[in-house]
Amino acid sequence: MEPVIDVKNLYKYYGETRAVAGISFQVERGEIFGMVGPNGAGKTTTIECVEGLREGDQGEINVLNLDPINQERQLRPLLGIQLQEAHLPDNLKVWEAMDMYASFYDQHLDWEELLADLGLAEKRNATFRKLSGGQKQRLFIALALLHDPELVFLDELTTGLDPRARRVIWDLVREVRQRGKTIFLTTHYMDEAENLCD
Repeated sequence: MEPVIDVKNLYKYYGETRAVAGISFQVERGEIFGMVGPNGAGKTTTIECVEGLREGDQGEINVLNLDPINQERQLRPLLGIQLQEAHLPDNLKVWEAMDMYASFYDQHLDWEELLADLGLAEKRNATFRKLSGGQKQRLFIALALLHDPELVFLDELTTGLDPRARRVIWDLVREVRQRGKTIFLTTHYMDEAENLCD
């Protein structure tokens, strides 16, 4: 079976700074693949190159048999992306965010069910500002899953969360995999990688 992601000798520079230095890896269908490293190690740059948000300077990237830069239009609907840093307007309600994002796709999951699955049904009418850190992360995961993507990217998803919230998010990541998704996870927590990743 062909890998879902195949990266060969990826390099990325920002001026004189080499952010990614010849990394190669493969991600198999149905696995939780973890990329571990401290802040500044190049994890986010790598994941953004794989997602097609940045173009590498050298190397080859194949995602679901597509080139993330040259075939971005075909690839984008197949990806669910939770960015390392994301924000919504403070006064936007949870249901409004879900309804708005659903309008971006021709087909999407029932977002009411998705909110219930992610433990956010009771926060349906809450504004983004009133959500806890863990609830905001669950909302961003819901938005990433809304169009039922094949491949889900979670970039430093538990940074800044307390230990209890981190455990809740870990359980959620396992549930996402049980939905048949492949997950690419970046983290700088070794225990997170050890607990979640194949």
